[in-house]
Amino acid sequence: MKSIYVFSIIAFYFIILMVISYLTSRNRSDESYFTGDRKSPWFLVAFGMVGAGLSGVTFVSVPGMVGNNNFYFFQFILGNVVGYIFITFVLIPLYFKLKLVSIYGYLKDRFGVKSYKTGSLFFLVSQSFGAALRLLLASKILQLALFDDLGIPFYITVILILILVWLYTNKSGIKTIVWTDTLQTTFLILGAAISIYSITTSLDITLAESVKEVSQHAYFDIFNWDGESGNNFYKQFIAGVLVAIAMIGLDQNMMQKTLTCKNQWDAQKNTLTYSLILALTQFLFLGLGVLLYIYAEKNGIKLEVNDAGKLLKTDTLFPDLALNHLGTLAGVFFLLGIIAASFSSVDSSLTALTTSFTYDFLDISKKPELERKKLKNRVLFGFSVLVFIIIMAFSNSKGDVISLVFKIAGYTYGPLLGLYMLGMFTKINVKDKLVPFVCLSAPIITYLLSAYLLKFYKFDFGFVNIAVNASITILGLLLIRKK
Repeated sequence: MKSIYVFSIIAFYFIILMVISYLTSRNRSDESYFTGDRKSPWFLVAFGMVGAGLSGVTFVSVPGMVGNNNFYFFQFILGNVVGYIFITFVLIPLYFKLKLVSIYGYLKDRFGVKSYKTGSLFFLVSQSFGAALRLLLASKILQLALFDDLGIPFYITVILILILVWLYTNKSGIKTIVWTDTLQTTFLILGAAISIYSITTSLDITLAESVKEVSQHAYFDIFNWDGESGNNFYKQFIAGVLVAIAMIGLDQNMMQKTLTCKNQWDAQKNTLTYSLILALTQFLFLGLGVLLYIYAEKNGIKLEVNDAGKLLKTDTLFPDLALNHLGTLAGVFFLLGIIAASFSSVDSSLTALTTSFTYDFLDISKKPELERKKLKNRVLFGFSVLVFIIIMAFSNSKGDVISLVFKIAGYTYGPLLGLYMLGMFTKINVKDKLVPFVCLSAPIITYLLSAYLLKFYKFDFGFVNIAVNASITILGLLLIRKK
C-alpha cells in the first residue's frame, strides 16, 4: 500500500478523534478528566471497553499465536467470563459504596497507608508495562506500513503517537476516552470482519464453508489436558479467572471507565455486557487466525520456523497478509484497526496512570485548581516518557506479545490480587509498615520457584503464575498479621 494512502488514513482517523475531543471538552468540570462527571451511558462504556481490552495485542497477536498454541487461548477466555461475574457482583458494589476515584483507596481503609501506596505502585508498574507493550506492537506495524518508507526512525514514530494521544486526551481525559474508545472498538471489529471477508473471497469459499474449514483444521484444538503444559485447561481457566479480576477489576484503567457510569446498576450492566462482547470478539480473532494460516498454506507462503518446529514472528503474519496479499479493502481496514489499537492501548492507560499517581501519591484532590492542572500535566508527561522508555527497551523482542503481556501481569498484579482477596474475605489485620516488603518479595519467590520447576521437572506454570504469586502474597501477609 502506498505511503500517501497510509498517511491519509492516519490523518482521517486523527481528525475524527480531535472532533470528539472538542465536543466532549465543552461544559466540562474540574473533575471531568478523572471521573467523566459520572454521566457516561453504560452501554457506551461497555462497547468502548472492548477496544481497550482488545488493543493491538489481540488484533495482531491472538490470530498469530494460533500457529503455536492452537485454540488453547479460548480456555483462558472462558475463565475471564467467570472473573467478570466476580467483578460485577463483588468489586463494583464495593467501589460504589466507598465512592472511590482511585480504586486503591479501599486498601487505605482496610489495611493502612503503606498498603494503599503499595497497591497503587504495583498498578503503576503493571499498567506502564502493559500500555508500553501494547503500543510497541502497533507502532512496529505503522513503522512497517509508513514510516520506514519516509525514512523516519522507530523512536520518532513512537514519540509522534504519544504526542497525538496527548492532544486529544489532555483536556477532558476519561470523559473523552469513553467516546473515542467506542470508535476504536468499531474499527477493531470491522478490521477483523473485513479481513475474514477478503480471505473467503480470495479462496473462493462461502462463509459457511470457511467455518467448516476452521472447525476441521488441526489448529482448532480447544482443550489441553497435559498437566505439565502451560496450556493445560485448569491452568488456563484458573489464570483466566484471576487475570480478569486483577487486570480488569483491580485495574484503575478499566475500573475508572466503569465508575463514570451514573450508578451501580448501570456499572454492573456495563461489565456483564462487556464480558460477553469481549469473549465473542476474541473467539472471532482466533477463528481469523486459523483462516490466515489456511490462506498461507494454500498460497504457498512460507513461514519461518525454529529448529524445534515452532513458528517464529507470528505477530507479523496478519500484517503481512493484510497489507501485501489480501487487497486494498483489507489493507485499509487493517490499518484503521491497528491505528485504533495504537491509540486505544495507550490513551486510557495514560489517563489511569495519571489519575492513580495524582490521587494516591500527590493527594491532588486537596490542591487548588491551578495547581491541580499543572500537576496533572506534569504527571501525564512523565508517564508518557516512561512508556516511551519501556517501548524502546523491548523494541527488539520476538514472539507473540500477548504471552509476554500476561506473563508480566502475573508477576505485577499478583500482589494486588493477594491484598484484595485477604482484605475482602477475611477480617485479618496486618502490620501495615511490613506490607511493601511482602508484596515485593512475592513476585521474586514466584519467579525463582517457576524457574526451578521448569528446569528440573519441566513443569510450566504458564499464566497461572498469577495464582502462585497471589497465594505467596497472602501467606506473607498472614505472617505479619496483628495479634
